[in-house]
Amino acid sequence: MLKNIIFLLLLIATLAANSQVLSRDINSSGFDDDPNKKFQDSLNNKFVSVKLSGKTHYTDYKIISFAYDTTYVDTTLTIYKDYKFNYIRKDNFELLPFHNQGQTFNQLGYDFSEVSLFPQLGARAKHYNYYAVDDVNYYHVPTPTTELFYRTGLEQGQVLDAIFTFNTSKRHNASIAYKGLRSLGKYRNSLSSHGNMRITYSYATENDRYTMRSHIVAQDLTNNENGGLTDESVAYFENDDPNFTDRGRMEINFSEASNELRGNRYYLEHDFKIWQRKDTVRHTKNYLKVGHTFNYEIKHYDFKQSPANTTILGDAFNTTINDKRMYVILNNEAHVALKSPIVLGEVKFKASHLNYNYKYTTATHINDTFIPPSIDGNSISVGGEWKTKLKKFNIEADAATILTGDLTGNYFKGSAIYKQDSLFTFKGTFLLNSKSPNFNFMMNQSDYIHYNWLNNLKNERTRSLLFDLTSEKILNASVQLTQIDNYTHFDENIRVSQTDNTVNYLKVKVSKELKVGKFALNNTLMYQKVAQGSSAFRVPEFVTRNSFYFTDYLFKGDPLYLQTGFTFKYFTKYYANSYDPVLSEFYIQNAQKIGGYPVVDFFINGQVQRTRLYLKAEHLNSLFGKPNYYAAPLYPYRDFIVRFGIVWNFFI
Repeated sequence: MLKNIIFLLLLIATLAANSQVLSRDINSSGFDDDPNKKFQDSLNNKFVSVKLSGKTHYTDYKIISFAYDTTYVDTTLTIYKDYKFNYIRKDNFELLPFHNQGQTFNQLGYDFSEVSLFPQLGARAKHYNYYAVDDVNYYHVPTPTTELFYRTGLEQGQVLDAIFTFNTSKRHNASIAYKGLRSLGKYRNSLSSHGNMRITYSYATENDRYTMRSHIVAQDLTNNENGGLTDESVAYFENDDPNFTDRGRMEINFSEASNELRGNRYYLEHDFKIWQRKDTVRHTKNYLKVGHTFNYEIKHYDFKQSPANTTILGDAFNTTINDKRMYVILNNEAHVALKSPIVLGEVKFKASHLNYNYKYTTATHINDTFIPPSIDGNSISVGGEWKTKLKKFNIEADAATILTGDLTGNYFKGSAIYKQDSLFTFKGTFLLNSKSPNFNFMMNQSDYIHYNWLNNLKNERTRSLLFDLTSEKILNASVQLTQIDNYTHFDENIRVSQTDNTVNYLKVKVSKELKVGKFALNNTLMYQKVAQGSSAFRVPEFVTRNSFYFTDYLFKGDPLYLQTGFTFKYFTKYYANSYDPVLSEFYIQNAQKIGGYPVVDFFINGQVQRTRLYLKAEHLNSLFGKPNYYAAPLYPYRDFIVRFGIVWNFFI
């Protein structure tokens, strides 16, 4: 670790010494027609002159989300970038990570702002680092652009995420990205080995009459599973036994077990404007278009163990466990959309056909119950969307229902957004959703006898009311009121269960940053209450995160932007769910409360031009505090460790 720190300091010094205004020749393809604009080099949003043969501005480097929200490649250093500096590259405020990078998370809060018609594979604990359709971004850049993300792991490990994107012309963009992760972990048999490949392509004709975007994703997420600490090792851990400061000496429940999630997806989305009318600045004002979306995805989930651990997991059919299941979907959606004053905005009608197959290798019989080899079928669904703008209000509505097939489901989601200039934005959302529980709730097969079932379950029905206030000048706040009927979960015996009573869940989250000179205090507080259904739905009452930090420029000419301080995170005690590695799911437990312990991190972050450097001493207070910190029962949270990383953007 000392070598890593020395290397990082030398890298900062080298970059600082070479910080300068760049001069390069770039063919911008005419993306910006203002020759006086300057390129943003992201030291606190400063602009520096860059000599270009064309006319290129930093806002030309666009990132386009699945929902067509457009942002630009942001190379600034903020505290929010620090919050996202983890292997899933998302703010994990509502998550509690297990000790090793690449392992799963326990939930500190839940989000019910999205709707869907169809159930998923299951193995939800395995999907935090899995790129779904709406996780894939598309790009539009005037020059080839690269981003490198690197972060050290625990014991012989690191994660590297490399993204390269380019436009061959203003109309064609392609990107390729790969995230590789390997981390041994401090405890035995806790290796993480992940790989995520993403390839995207987007195209639009010169008059924007035809547009398309597509992606291919291949993912392989493997984790060794140790089943947590034995009861004896738990005592060593909590008593801070000096003979076991090397966590690799502690006894674990599983020595030869692993689970793996593999997935491949081929996605295509395109539309054609049959008629369009543009305004005086050549922006499309009205149109009639038809479109099609194709999505083919295959997932494999495996659990392997040799030999079987019948003491903990019960009797087994075989001495070697080799559980395998597969989930295949083929979805085709067609739509027609009209944007016109006649419909007060844009109206869209859609119809889709889904072929699904959730399958195992063979059928099986358990206690006179026949469990088939698969659940498969076809479903046809229809729906519609409407978007309009009334003065300062943006209104959206989306609804769909399944017409045919063995699966049933429907949803409605409506939202209204009010924006008061730059002062604040307020959004209200109401949603109703009814859908089948995930397939692994309906059916499961395993070499362990206890893990075999076939269930006839009711649809989960969710009703949510959400309010969001966004304001840099005031504060950011959100309120979520959710009711869930037939909430489906795994009980303390790892059996599928649905609640008889409605789960009533309230979540209130507030965040605000206070600045005085070069010092800042960033605060996020979340309050949660489960008024009914707390026996099945568990969350801590309070979660808080507070960062106190200092920022300033260093050295002559301000080549280095420094950010340093402390982050404090705390959540109240609650009966957190236990983790089951056979299913890669969490289940209810009533034996142990976790929480009530603070986690204090010290960080030194720096920025030189378009390079951000991160050095963090994680869980600093574990050096002198009582070892009572867990991510789940039997799974301790990580001890003190120093880690560093880098995010580097290249614009050719």
